[in-house]
Amino acid sequence: MRPLYDYNMNVFKPKYTITNTLATNMRKVGEIVGELNSKALSSTVLMNMERDARALSAHSSTQIEGNPLPLTDVKKIIKSRPEHIRDTEREVLNYNKAMVMLDEQIRTGKVSKLSNHFICQIQSIVIDGLISDSYRGKYRIEPVFVNDPVKSETIYLPPDAKDVEPLMTELVQFINEKEGEIDPLIIAGLFHKQAVIIHPFIDGNGRTTRLITKTLLAELGINTFPLFSFENYYNNNVTKYFQNVGVLGNYYDIAETIDFTQWLEYFTDGIIDELSRVKSQFPQNQVRLERHHRQILEYIKGHGSITMREYKGITDRSKATRILDFKKLVDLRLIEPVGVGKATYYILKTQ
Repeated sequence: MRPLYDYNMNVFKPKYTITNTLATNMRKVGEIVGELNSKALSSTVLMNMERDARALSAHSSTQIEGNPLPLTDVKKIIKSRPEHIRDTEREVLNYNKAMVMLDEQIRTGKVSKLSNHFICQIQSIVIDGLISDSYRGKYRIEPVFVNDPVKSETIYLPPDAKDVEPLMTELVQFINEKEGEIDPLIIAGLFHKQAVIIHPFIDGNGRTTRLITKTLLAELGINTFPLFSFENYYNNNVTKYFQNVGVLGNYYDIAETIDFTQWLEYFTDGIIDELSRVKSQFPQNQVRLERHHRQILEYIKGHGSITMREYKGITDRSKATRILDFKKLVDLRLIEPVGVGKATYYILKTQ
């Protein structure tokens, strides 16, 4: 049995088992991701679906923490961005702001490497204007405890403040070292639960953790990632979410016995549920794109445009088929040409 935390070696060693359920879930996620990535969406449809997904995420993640605003109000607030707002509205706008920033980083391939600084940066956005600035963007230096709201009694004592930064540093190191070695699903799930266990901030722990987890899940290679709102699954049964992600007792009494297996099964159940929701939202009769078509779209997303010469440099397809590849994407109204002759380049179609 591997210990969760080796106090002598100072490394994070999560204990979990790849059960039949977990293995099946991982395979199912891969299948749905592949299917979603083969779909062709116009820029207009994609923009509308991204907007709705961000609103759903902002609504779900803040409601998990007790925000009472209904989804209809959340959509209005994000759209209108009123100047004079209550804390409940600020929570939503802050979460949406962080998502927009992360979605842009993911889209352009400029996601910051996971670090304590990056985690604190996200938390500073999440709680901006909600609590004292002295608690923004830094790990806690005070003790905290988790109460059962029904029984009004303490059910969990997180690590002491002095151990927060070392524990988070070990978690960050584990995530970065295991990238490419462990399935991104497992990596994201382990980070999610361990960050909740450490409880590194005075406020904003849940929202910050879910946003970082969302970023780690981008490693799954979901081209339609901005449509993804896994927070929605947790919000549909908040009690079950807290039962699975949380732990009971004193951290120092239970640290070496925590097993992540049940949480990972629940976590991957949620990813499947959300991917299935996204799949059901796709317009019917979508045209299937081949790998080379997706290659063109991904190049444009990362570079802003593509020329025939640039496409030739990233594919071994003949000149005739390269011309047909561009024609199909133009006909599908996914891209449009700019310029004429040899100066022509292609960009994503915006309308």
